[in-house]
Amino acid sequence: MKKQIFLLLIFLLAFACKPKQNMIYMSNHNFEQEVNQARYTGLIIKEADVLDIKVSAFDELAVKPFNLPSMTSTNDPEATASAASASQYTVSTEGYVSMPVLGRVYCLGMTKKQLEQDLEERLKIYLTDPRVDVKLTNFSISVLGSVGNPGQKTTNNEKLNLFQAMALAGDMSPSADRTNVKLLRYSEQSQKDTLISLDFSDRSIVNSPYYYLQQNDILYVEPDKNAQIAANNTNPNRALFLQLLAVAMSLAVLLIRFTR
Repeated sequence: MKKQIFLLLIFLLAFACKPKQNMIYMSNHNFEQEVNQARYTGLIIKEADVLDIKVSAFDELAVKPFNLPSMTSTNDPEATASAASASQYTVSTEGYVSMPVLGRVYCLGMTKKQLEQDLEERLKIYLTDPRVDVKLTNFSISVLGSVGNPGQKTTNNEKLNLFQAMALAGDMSPSADRTNVKLLRYSEQSQKDTLISLDFSDRSIVNSPYYYLQQNDILYVEPDKNAQIAANNTNPNRALFLQLLAVAMSLAVLLIRFTR
């Protein structure tokens, strides 16, 4: 009976001191799970996006009517700010931007490349060899949950992947569940949010079709099971107390055994 109790205490001690698993990114080899090859195809234009659209051509005088009126550079900060935003267009709820001469242009669901090509084709009626440059000025995502610095993140890097997003949020905390990170993405086609589970410990995540983020994506990092249990207890030191208790009981059994 004493031997069984001793073995049980040793088991409890080993369990209490068990190291946390899945602390390393991309450590699992999940080759059986098939995922699409990750390809950056560009950001998808969505409602309320702010696009910086600039039209250029060989004839600078002929191209002026196709750009929003710009202000000459001055030492006035307000004038400089106005000039910087002079070429910006906001995508309407119907999916249009209103441009000089061309009028309303539908762009919802397009990539920047597709919109550039579409505008260049329209401008060929008026200009010789027109060039269009489209930039998204309000790219932002949100990272919530068990990360160092949660909240909305804005960046000039439109080609943002999952690990870069975590870097912006101060990385996952030690108590985070790296195997079940939630990605919430709104689909213009289905007009609803899609919830995707991502395993950051799986190397195949770099081949996921969700590896590159879209604007307004939301990442939620759940706490692991131990952190969830600890959060539900009134005593935040309960887990540490149980570990110390298991160690103390094991030492007591060893002392009793060797003093006899």
